[in-house]
Amino acid sequence: MFPRTKALGVLIRGRQILVERFEGAHSKGAGVYFRPIGGTIEFGEYSRQTIVREYFEELSVEIKIIRYLECLENIYRIGDAIGHEITQLYLVEFANRDEYSNDRFVVTDGNISSEAHWVEIDDFITNRKVIYPNGIEDLLLKLKSI
Repeated sequence: MFPRTKALGVLIRGRQILVERFEGAHSKGAGVYFRPIGGTIEFGEYSRQTIVREYFEELSVEIKIIRYLECLENIYRIGDAIGHEITQLYLVEFANRDEYSNDRFVVTDGNISSEAHWVEIDDFITNRKVIYPNGIEDLLLKLKSI
């Protein structure tokens, strides 16, 4: 098995981050967890292109990339399965400022629908809520102080 390469867009509104909500088993246990919008980098695609494509495909919105943030690499276990992800993170913003007034977004990924909404950054920094990839809490703490 090979590592999966992903790209995620960190989109901030005040003291909140836009995240997709998931429920199930994860590396810290089971239950609700969150992840910024993004996905797998396709062959021949730059990670910057992945972010723009994923936001458009999943939320039907256009974004602008503000800047590259960092790369996080995680090797993790869920039950008996071991996963390995290398994730490129970018700070992004909505191209249309009106999108910031939406409290919830329907996320469509193929035939699967879920929900994205704004969550207080402090909920992740203080571990009241679980966010992935591992290590993003430190990044959010840095962004909070900007």
